[in-house]
Amino acid sequence: MTEATSPLRSVLSTLPFNPITERMSRIHPRPSRNDDEEFSTIASHPSVWTVWNKSSMGFQGTDGFTIYDSKGRLAFRVDNYSRKHKCFAGELLLMNGDGKSIMALRPQILSMHDRWRGFKDKDGMDTSCKTEVFSMRRHSIIQRADKAEVFMDSPDNHSSEPNFRTEGCFKTRNCKILDSNGDEVAHIIHKQVNDSVTLGDEVFSLIIQPSMDTELIMAFLVIMDRIC
Repeated sequence: MTEATSPLRSVLSTLPFNPITERMSRIHPRPSRNDDEEFSTIASHPSVWTVWNKSSMGFQGTDGFTIYDSKGRLAFRVDNYSRKHKCFAGELLLMNGDGKSIMALRPQILSMHDRWRGFKDKDGMDTSCKTEVFSMRRHSIIQRADKAEVFMDSPDNHSSEPNFRTEGCFKTRNCKILDSNGDEVAHIIHKQVNDSVTLGDEVFSLIIQPSMDTELIMAFLVIMDRIC
């Protein structure tokens, strides 16, 4: 369902305020923004994001992610995020703040490792026509699902070793994403307000290191939430 045709969006637009946005403003105050400003996919310094494990739709029965940048601007979101088994959940769409689809995330049904695949979303093409960017799976079919690994899909990638892997526990919001050299590219931690109050697991901070593709990390985040 598109942004323009979504009945939930139509109803939400008639409300005097969005209860989700209203609550988020207390968690992460939003300053005035310049409409000409754009989000940069590649940062020149570590970027800090506030992740809310809640759909921006704000209606009962909806689930997802609402992600804000360091200035409190809505940057990414996943709406109507299903908690059903992956056989019935179907494809998830990572969108920017305006609702434009960025990446399609699709579960591989017959996979012991709970594998997911990420496709770059271009011009609304169906998955069969898109180019696969990466695959992500649980590290082990026996051990706990806290650890995951990512394999980038590129012509010059012939290694059987993962390009990225997770370390720590995503469910407790204490997790790192490491590259193939073991260097940290992103870190998930509990969010603190006024350096004294630690928020619950529903709202947390995501720190992304320079030169790392933000869209990729956001896609990893969504899949980690499913497989962990």
